[in-house]
Amino acid sequence: MPMDLTNPAIIRVLKEAYEKEKHIRVHWISKNTDKLKKAITLDREPKNHYVEDVYKHTMLGVMPMTVRDHIDSAVNRRKVPCRDARTIPGVANMLHDHSLIKIGLGDAEEDPRLARPDNDLNPDPIMRPVDPKLKKVLLKSKVPLARERYFKERYKLLPEKRFYLPECSSWDYGWRMKDSKMVNPREYARNLMLQRTLRSRVGPQPDPAYYQKPTVPGYAKCTNI
Repeated sequence: MPMDLTNPAIIRVLKEAYEKEKHIRVHWISKNTDKLKKAITLDREPKNHYVEDVYKHTMLGVMPMTVRDHIDSAVNRRKVPCRDARTIPGVANMLHDHSLIKIGLGDAEEDPRLARPDNDLNPDPIMRPVDPKLKKVLLKSKVPLARERYFKERYKLLPEKRFYLPECSSWDYGWRMKDSKMVNPREYARNLMLQRTLRSRVGPQPDPAYYQKPTVPGYAKCTNI
């Protein structure tokens, strides 16, 4: 509750406190006058330095170390590098562990392009092999609009059936969705939860325990005894 500054008793108490504080400050200043004068008096000769002078002094201090480092680096650059081994592993010694076969996305029987030696570091193919039946549509030159028909039939396949890896960010959502371990997955996230619950054999069921409000620990009566 704030103090009532209009109360004469409170005004009298505050006035006495202010007077007491003033006397204490005056007594401290008179007692430490010599120390205050010594602290504010400059005993040494003024040098009149500027900020640029301080920077210059710092730069002159590190110049010898800079010269030393330049000399050492020039000597080290002329040295022959030490080899940790007689032979350095190169392309011929690298294993082909980055291939699509190693990570389980491709099969050499389905795509012969993946059957390569371990020292072959050429990039893996981007697209999966095209179905021979679908390729015949493109090779038939007598069929009008064969190219458009080929792309139309090719577009009906899922992206993971056409490519090994997603090639654009829009494919991240839904990529290989059938590999998910979800129970009873629904297309377009449709799940008739309410209809299945109301028309079930046992009728509507209560909410699970994790839907309820947490019990606040505290005093409780034992009414079940």
